[in-house]
Amino acid sequence: MFEAAGTRVAAAPADLAEPLRVRARDGKRETRGRSGAGRRLPPALAVDLLGAALPAGALGAAGGGPGPLPAAAVVGAAWPLIAALRGRYTGEPGESGAVLPVLRDWLAMLGLLAAVCVMVRLEVSAGAWLPALLPCLALTAAHRRLAYRRTLALRRRARGLRRVLVVGEEGAADGLTARMGARTDDEYVVVGGCVPGSAEDAVDAANAVGAADAAAVLRRAAELDADTVFVVPGRWTTGEGLRRLAWALYDDGRSLAVVPGLVDVSRHRLRLARAAGMTVLHVEPAARRGLPVLLKRITDGVGALLLAVLLSPVLLGVAAAVRLSSPGPVIYRQVRVGRGRVPFRMWKFRTMVEAADRMRPALEAANEHDGGMFKIREDPRVTRLGRVLRRYSLDELPQLFNVLAGHMSLVGPRPPLPEEVERYDDTELRRLSVKPGITGLWQVSGRSDLSWDETVALDLRYVDNWSYTGDVGVLARTFRAVVSARGAY
Repeated sequence: MFEAAGTRVAAAPADLAEPLRVRARDGKRETRGRSGAGRRLPPALAVDLLGAALPAGALGAAGGGPGPLPAAAVVGAAWPLIAALRGRYTGEPGESGAVLPVLRDWLAMLGLLAAVCVMVRLEVSAGAWLPALLPCLALTAAHRRLAYRRTLALRRRARGLRRVLVVGEEGAADGLTARMGARTDDEYVVVGGCVPGSAEDAVDAANAVGAADAAAVLRRAAELDADTVFVVPGRWTTGEGLRRLAWALYDDGRSLAVVPGLVDVSRHRLRLARAAGMTVLHVEPAARRGLPVLLKRITDGVGALLLAVLLSPVLLGVAAAVRLSSPGPVIYRQVRVGRGRVPFRMWKFRTMVEAADRMRPALEAANEHDGGMFKIREDPRVTRLGRVLRRYSLDELPQLFNVLAGHMSLVGPRPPLPEEVERYDDTELRRLSVKPGITGLWQVSGRSDLSWDETVALDLRYVDNWSYTGDVGVLARTFRAVVSARGAY
């Protein structure tokens, strides 16, 4: 049964044979609301106004174009206007508080200001005004990140959440409730659930969600103070029935959401369309060609070359340390499997004793990792220097040359061993549909601390939802993951 609404728990499966049998848990009023969105609006607006108007006014006072008041007024109005048009003051601060949407808004503001200058025939110095417009970009991006972290902290304390009543058939509703109960970063908390009608009634009824069911859902939502109803489609749902349920909920000041059952699909892959008066949800595949893929290739080549040059003193220093610390080669070459199951030799600085591969069979029983990976936290084959190199991922630096050779990418799934691939099922083999990477979601999300299922899920999320901006985000998070050394052994 359901427990207190302040904690994230899943409903235990139960016998739901009665028509519209209802399961519920007592709720707390503190969970009412939209994740603190109302509290974020004044600070966000103030940050945008001050960050744009003050530098522009200061430049205007210094003689850079129009006077201080016109400059502050125009720029101070343009930045919040762009933010409002892009919906930055409504809803959540993005799935991860990302900075790239703010950068796109900033570029749009530059275009708007340029158009205003042309219309009023005002000549301004781009070299002077661009630096004056940078503070609003930096302040808004920083505030967006802080707002997202503050929102996550509130959600994990079960505050500022939207209360949800789940409506659906037994198995589907329980599956959704269990999945939502396992997460603490979403803005929703399930406070109850119900099953409308029996299976036989749902098949024969013209409007499966009838007036009686809609009234019962509405009554239970009011009892539990639920502001949102999640509908899990099944045999009992029809378009007209959902329409009538939506009318009833809207008239009572509550919202309706239909859960299609898609898992780990990014928003950029979804597109709404119309067909015969119905709403159709298109799920686009991840990009495999075109400009984003070309940008990735350019970034891989240029980025790997620049990093190899800039880090050449580190490469030489680590190479000398490996040579002097223990007998054996400096570079360890190991066969890994790349895109399309094509094997290649991956290069790493040697972190183990010279005969490490021959020692592995005797250590299989000590494997601390489930699934298809072999990991031991205190692996006796790792040298003292090797532990330091692994802790800060310095042993991975020679893979920059794998990227230059075309075997790998800067960002991608972890490159597996051939013996691991032999045990893959069809789902796990999908990880090999893109180039493996030096870093990726696995590396920035916990590395060896993750279970095998979590590792596969992260890699599949990357493969199915790949985008160039996503790669940029992973690269930005890699530095923090390397410094923290979480899961590195």
